[in-house]
Amino acid sequence: MLQPSGQENRPISAIIGLGANLPSEIGAPKQTLCHALTLLEGADIEIQKVSKLYETPCFPADAGPDYVNAAAILLTGLSAPDLLSRLHAVEADLGRKRVTRWGQRTLDIDLLAYGEAILPDSAGFRHWFELGMEQQSKRAPEQLILPHPRLQDRAFVLVPLAEIAPDWRHPVLGRTAVQMRDDLNDEDIAQVKPVERC
Repeated sequence: MLQPSGQENRPISAIIGLGANLPSEIGAPKQTLCHALTLLEGADIEIQKVSKLYETPCFPADAGPDYVNAAAILLTGLSAPDLLSRLHAVEADLGRKRVTRWGQRTLDIDLLAYGEAILPDSAGFRHWFELGMEQQSKRAPEQLILPHPRLQDRAFVLVPLAEIAPDWRHPVLGRTAVQMRDDLNDEDIAQVKPVERC
């Protein structure tokens, strides 16, 4: 179970989601995701748990090859913005180019949650949480939004998350990972298929 955020300088549990649907210099998406985890671990990031790898349909539909996705729990002394910067640096190291929102990619690492943080604040979170799908596809926030405002909608996030942190509770919605997964359409859940582990 994830630890809540606590006093300053105390390690915080964070959740990340990983995905790829294009080969990188490391190899196929499966190899890229596993290598990304090795690059992340260091003095200020400890990887505590990693889900299986899952094959999932491309999102949005027909936007490219299917994805490989996973989720992981980290323990970190980094602030949320610094952790996000580290995630982006690993993406760049493995060939990620930020050209098209929700486009094909060699690697995508999303910071899904950071302790019980709600960032930038409740109103800022609600704005992005309530944003319509058409606007979501065209706009990206200029600041870090936590928890990730779309995690409750995505089977490719919730299936691996429910595997490794079934009792994790969304700090705004109050729903556990398993409850949010089970709120989704059965067909969407069935399309997220486990393949192997790193």
